[in-house]
Formats: sequence, C-alpha cells, structure tokens
Amino acid sequence: MTTLARRLGLRDYFALAFGTMIGAGWLIVMDDWLGRSGPLGTMLAFGIGGIALLPVGWVYGKWVARLPDASGEAAYAAQVFPALPSYLIGWMMTLAYVIVCPWEAVALGKLAAYLYPGLNHFELYAVNGHPVFLPRLALGILMTLFLAFLNFRGIRASASFQKWVTTAVLALFAVILIASASRGSIVNFQPLFSAAPLASVILTLQIVPYFMTGFESVPKAAEESAPGFASGGFFRAIVLALFVGAGFYVLCIGAVAFAAPWQQLTGKTFATAVAFEHAFRAAWPVRIILAMAFLGLFQCFNGNFVASSRLFFSFGRNGSIPRRFGAVHPVYQTPHVAVLVVTGMTLIGVFLGDSLLVPVTEVGSMASAVGWLSACVSFFLVVTNVKSRLIAAVGALVALSLLLMKLLPIVPGHFTKWEWIVLAMWIGTGLAFWRRGAPNPK
Repeated sequence: MTTLARRLGLRDYFALAFGTMIGAGWLIVMDDWLGRSGPLGTMLAFGIGGIALLPVGWVYGKWVARLPDASGEAAYAAQVFPALPSYLIGWMMTLAYVIVCPWEAVALGKLAAYLYPGLNHFELYAVNGHPVFLPRLALGILMTLFLAFLNFRGIRASASFQKWVTTAVLALFAVILIASASRGSIVNFQPLFSAAPLASVILTLQIVPYFMTGFESVPKAAEESAPGFASGGFFRAIVLALFVGAGFYVLCIGAVAFAAPWQQLTGKTFATAVAFEHAFRAAWPVRIILAMAFLGLFQCFNGNFVASSRLFFSFGRNGSIPRRFGAVHPVYQTPHVAVLVVTGMTLIGVFLGDSLLVPVTEVGSMASAVGWLSACVSFFLVVTNVKSRLIAAVGALVALSLLLMKLLPIVPGHFTKWEWIVLAMWIGTGLAFWRRGAPNPK
C-alpha cells in the first residue's frame, strides 16, 4: 500500500496550526465581534478562550505523541468507545474544518471587491438576500482550484506555501500594531462593553472555538512527519500556536479599537481597514491590512484543506466510509481522492455566497467543541496518571462549557433552527457514508 509522504518538521506543524487558526475573520467580521461585546469584552473573550484551551491543547499534544493517526479525534475515541460513536466524533470534526474552506473562498471575493468595487457587478442570483456576483464567484473558484492543485501534487509544496504565508502575516501584523500605537487613543475604547460585562463576554466566547480551531490540525498530518521527527515536537507546535493565535486576536482587536471609536465601526464592511483609514487619513495602512488579509485567507484555507482531506482519507482507509476515499496517489503520495472530495464540497459552498459567512461560525464552533470534548474524555479514560487525568478533566469541562453555550436555549446566541438543520444534514450524510463503508471492528 502506497503511504503518505513524510516531509514535515516543527516549523511546518506550527505554520499548519497557526495558519489554520488565523484567516481573515479579524477583518471580515470585526464589526460583528465589536457589536457583540465591545472592545474589552471581545478581547477578554479571546484571551479567556485561548487560556482555557491550553489544557485541551495539552491533551492533543499528548495524544498525537501517543497515537499519530490522521483520523485524530476518531482514533482517540476509538480507544474507549464503539466504532460508530468514534466515527461520528471524527465526522463532526471534519465539519469544523471543511466548512471553513468555502468560507475563505467566499471571503476572498468580498475582500477583493473592497479594493475593486467593479467586482460587485453581473449579479447571477441571490441567496437569503445576499447577491452572488460573477467576478467574485470566479475568484473563489480559482482560489479553490489553486489550493486543490497544490495539495494534489504533494504535502511539501503545501507546507512550504504555508510557512511562507505565515511568516508574511506575522511580519505585517507587527507593522499594524506599531501603526495603531502611533496614532490611536485609549478614549476610542469607550464604552468598554456593548452590554452588561458578563453577557458581552459570553456572546463572543461562544464563537471563539471557530476562530481558534486549528491547533488540533497537527494530528491530522502527524503521519507525514519527517523521519527522525521527535514526538515532543507535536506538543510544542500545538501549544505555541495556541499562545500566538490567542495573542494575535487580542492584540488585533485592541489595535482596531485603539485606532478609531469602535461604535462607529459596527455595521461597517471591513471595520479593521476602516479604523486605520480613519486614524491615518491615508491609504497605506489599508493596503497593508488588505495584503495581510489576503495572505491570511490563503493560509487558513490551505490549513483547513489539509486537515479535512486527511480526515476523509483516514475514514476511507479504515473503511468507515467507502475505501476509495483512502486512496494514495502512487506518484505524489497524497490522498488525492480525499483532496478532490474537499475541492468539490468547497465549490458547492462557494455558490452560496455571502450568506455563508456569519452562520458558518456558529456551526463550526459547536463542531470544534465536540471534537475537543471527545479528545479530553477519551484521554481521561485511557491514562492513569493523576496529573494527566486532572488536566484532561479541566479540558473536558472547558470544551463542554463551550458546547453548551451553543446548544442551550437559555444562553444568548444559541443555535437557531437553521443551524440545527445544517447539523442534522451533516450527521445524516455521515451516517449514509458509514452504511456504505465497511467499518473495521473495534
């Protein structure tokens, strides 16, 4: 059986985790964040979320060193649970990744239209009141096909692309922080919260899992580590990505609110760019922000593409779904069938246009929390060390809390009927695939 190519090192895994986490949400939906919670409420939500996820990241670091399997959460759950529940847990995590791919492709067109308003012409149709324009649709399709080609040809090309883009994003981010500090004012932070402090924090904390999803993408590529790669490197990449990712979001929100009065930004398209345009009365900061956003789109899209295709590949390999999904290209050593499946699903999502942007964050947050919870619970049940079980228990409580925030109707911002419908359709699709596969007994 042809195996996956083994080419990845520590920098590759960090770039994969960080890149999967940081896309262009900090530009595309900044107005939604500030409207939900205000500047301090949003910063606290991402800061608390990042710290709270450290035990979860610790568990993943230990799991991947113990069991380097591309199916990630499904493999971990299979150590203690029956085959079907284990598969469905992995299937939910697949949703968390694959749902981001069309999000990024759609966001590319939205971002490009900000620079070139002429792209908002040739309306083809509308979805839920959101028009779909031909030029923007074409950009999303081209971006999808480019990354599909990159991943079809080999993990080395994909990883090199990811490292280069991640480095550029962090460098441009440093420039933005310096620019904000030079022209902003603390007065712009007032009021600190959009409503009561606790309610404000909770409203954004609910969606933090969606924007922090990515650190656990490392296990999905664990089978592609370079020969001689130390298992402790997985742990270091995960924890570093969590720290840097949470810090990125907190500092970015602070920089935007420092640059301009935040209440003037709510409801504005690309509020981050608007804030810096307001502060500098010049175009150059906006160009830096947009360049950074374009790079962020590509790194996040690519990272989620890698993670979701590896999950489909692993399910096909073990027979949870039809085995053709687990095929490996004899020349490129890539899961080429899984790559084509993710490409097809992304292209379908692209045709939904801007209607996809905000609702996706809600479903993705819930799906991520399910995967994190299962990883922590299964690790708790497998290990006997008291310290390890305590950390796993804390991680499980954090993940459970994030999950309940989306499911309990008493919590502001809980699932609506449309999100329940999307979830039911995804689970139904997973069960249909399962019935057509030939699961290995556990």
